Amino acid sequence: MAHTLTHEQQEVLRMHAEAVASFGRRVRAVGAGQWDAPTPCTEWTVRDLVNHLTVEQLWVPPLMEGATVEEVGDRFDGDRLGDDPVGAWRSAATAAREAFTRHGALDATVHLSSGDTRAVEYCSQMAMDAAVHTWDLARATGGDTRLAPELVAFARREVEPYADELAASGLFAPPVKVSDDADGQTRLLALLGRRA
Repeated sequence: MAHTLTHEQQEVLRMHAEAVASFGRRVRAVGAGQWDAPTPCTEWTVRDLVNHLTVEQLWVPPLMEGATVEEVGDRFDGDRLGDDPVGAWRSAATAAREAFTRHGALDATVHLSSGDTRAVEYCSQMAMDAAVHTWDLARATGGDTRLAPELVAFARREVEPYADELAASGLFAPPVKVSDDADGQTRLLALLGRRA
C-alpha cells in the first residue's frame, strides 16, 4: 500500500531540500583561500562551520534508524571534511536526505539529546539550522546572503516558539532588536542574534 505524506511532512521535506541545496551551493562557492576565514559564528572558521553542518547530516541516518545519542557516541567527533570538504558535505547531505525521505520515515520518533522527538520535527529543526547557517557561510565568504522567502518564513515559524531558549542555552547570541519594518529574513536572523 502506498504511503501518503501529510501536508506537514510534504512541506518539511520541501523546505529541508531547499535548505540543504542552498547550503550546498555556498559550500561549492568557497574559495581555496577562504576555509580559515572567520564567520558570524564567532568560534568557527568557514571550515568549522561546514564541518558542523556535515556532522549534523552524518547523525541523521543512525538517529532515523532508531539509534540513541549514547549509541552513536563520539563516532562523528572531530573534523569530518578531510581533504575534500565539498565531497564530504555532499555525501553526508545525500545520506541525510535519503534517511528523511525513506518510506514512512517521518512517522517515526527519534531519540535526541533533548528527548524523544517526532521525526518530522527533527527534519524541520534541521532545515531551519541549515537555512540560518547558509546565511552565515555566505556572509563569511562574500557570497549571496539572500535566502528563499518561503524558506525564511518556514524557518521563522520553526524557531519563534523556542528562540528565547536558544539564547539562554549560551549557544546563540541574544536576539537583536530590529525596526518595525524589517523584512522577514532580517527578523529571522535577529531572533538568532545575527545582524543582517
